[in-house]
Amino acid sequence: MNFLFLGPLSVRLNAREVHVSAPRQRVVIAALLLNANRVISVDRIAEYVWDGAPPPSAAATVRTYVMRLRQSLGEHASARILTRAPGYLLELGEHESDLGQFTAHRRRAAELSERGDMEGSSAELAAALALWREEPLADIPSRTLRDVEGRYLQELRLQTMELRFDAELALLRHAELVPELVRIVRKHPLREALVGKLMLALFRSGRQSEALDLYRHTRVLLVEQLGAEPGAELREIQRHILSAHDRPRTPGPGEPSAAAPGPAAAPGSDTSWERAGRPRPAQLPSVPPLLSAHAGAMARLEHFLTTRAQPAGTVATAVVTGRGGVGKSVLALHTAHAVRESSVDGQLYADLGAGTPPLTAHAVLPRFLADLGVPRDEIPEEASERESLYRSLTSGRRLLVVLDNASSTAQIRPLIPGSGGSRLLVTSRRRLADLEGAHTLVLPPLDEAGSLELLGSIVGPARAGAEPRAARTVLAVCAGLPLAIRIAGTRLLERPHWSIGHFARRLTEAPRLLDELCAGDLGVRPCLDVDHAGLRRPAPAGVDPAKVFTALGAAGDCSVSGTRVAVVFGCSEAQAEEALDALVEANLLGAPHAGRYRLDPLLRAYAGEHAQAVHDRPFMRAG
Repeated sequence: MNFLFLGPLSVRLNAREVHVSAPRQRVVIAALLLNANRVISVDRIAEYVWDGAPPPSAAATVRTYVMRLRQSLGEHASARILTRAPGYLLELGEHESDLGQFTAHRRRAAELSERGDMEGSSAELAAALALWREEPLADIPSRTLRDVEGRYLQELRLQTMELRFDAELALLRHAELVPELVRIVRKHPLREALVGKLMLALFRSGRQSEALDLYRHTRVLLVEQLGAEPGAELREIQRHILSAHDRPRTPGPGEPSAAAPGPAAAPGSDTSWERAGRPRPAQLPSVPPLLSAHAGAMARLEHFLTTRAQPAGTVATAVVTGRGGVGKSVLALHTAHAVRESSVDGQLYADLGAGTPPLTAHAVLPRFLADLGVPRDEIPEEASERESLYRSLTSGRRLLVVLDNASSTAQIRPLIPGSGGSRLLVTSRRRLADLEGAHTLVLPPLDEAGSLELLGSIVGPARAGAEPRAARTVLAVCAGLPLAIRIAGTRLLERPHWSIGHFARRLTEAPRLLDELCAGDLGVRPCLDVDHAGLRRPAPAGVDPAKVFTALGAAGDCSVSGTRVAVVFGCSEAQAEEALDALVEANLLGAPHAGRYRLDPLLRAYAGEHAQAVHDRPFMRAG
């Protein structure tokens, strides 16, 4: 079985070719192939099929197209098209499509380059490029698909050409490269990376004046067509040529080929960060000590990120989820530091929850692109073009991308790196169930032993052990939340004259408990505010989860049933449970046990604050 789309679409099963003649079915199979081993939603397929204007019946029609595709492909191949909410997934091995084979060659080329085998790297890149036949997607009747994915594929091909040129330049094959580079620069006269490589090849071939003429010609084109001067890297190559720092050198008899002195690669090269004159991105922030209770979770995450083999076209993605303050970021960053040696092309990091409102992918992508070597003035304005360029630059690399405090899958999808060995590590208070193919690790609150260990590490084991009952009272109020325990320990550490019993009484008798759980810029309330602000809105006929939460605070109970909420709000039990489940999803309520939803002391105090702020509120008793 072989699916070919680096040129006209072709499906080959054993010795025969299956022709998919229906135009819209060709769009569907192209969309599935371009997202091989990932779920693509019915809505996105419909966007491609009807070029952004799907009819009301689009979902049903797409299902019909998929059914006919399965019939056309036959039993063996059609079994690869799986129904997976919210759409479909096409299972493909790495060598069952030309794009998968292309990605494999690029990955091997990167590995060989890291080991210094430029000869082998160049051969792998040449093999990758040989898989391209003609313009991909030209025979697919979808302007939207060609605009989004076609540009991505063309960028990927150009980037791979640039990688091969870099390898050949490093092997001192500059004279042989000139004719090919001249031809491709004529097709892409404004692509400064290619122009830079041709300038180097000309100069090293003894054609310095032609190299400088090319620079002048390119500068005129850039100014006339884009109103911009050449980028810093192209100017640097011109300066090296003018100062003759990069004179060509031919290896002596028996001497291995080596790159000439000076810049051995032109701008845009990614065979080596250092060769391109840029530091490898290493953006992981420092992190507090890891809780011993989380050592097992870290081992599982590390194992997933370093040993799991991914199908072609996919990126190993891990999501650490749990309520605010439970230690997700600390766990994720410790894991990221532990696996950084396997991410040989560097680490990118973004705190998506750092701003108000949270950062969008559109805001993060320019920084990531700049970190990957794209000059600021060459970063596209169009969101889809930024995403395509990002995927192209990261494809075939082994990067670790850490996205902290994500609030939705929409923030994450455009930041997923291109396939070929990269890893993605995400933290979120949400389960992110719609992030296809992600491995999810739910981080629970600490148990009593873990809580006591954390408190003892802050105030000292002797002080915690001297008042065990009071310590357990403090920890019960903190509900196993590491953030709350750290704040409690910090307050005790700052006040050595306080007994733990005194602090326990302050917590249990405080009119506003959350005021006690503040230390410097740390506080439990801001975490809960984020969760409350993220509550999803109810359906038009549903019950507002925020009002239910306020009512729970007015009642002051530790638990509630869906039946009681239905009585108080005059709604059906199904509507009541929908509202309660929304609170569970937002980490403002414990998951139901034996039909009852529970509030720990922190959530009960926070709900009580909301109830106090509302004058006209329903009152609820346990039921």
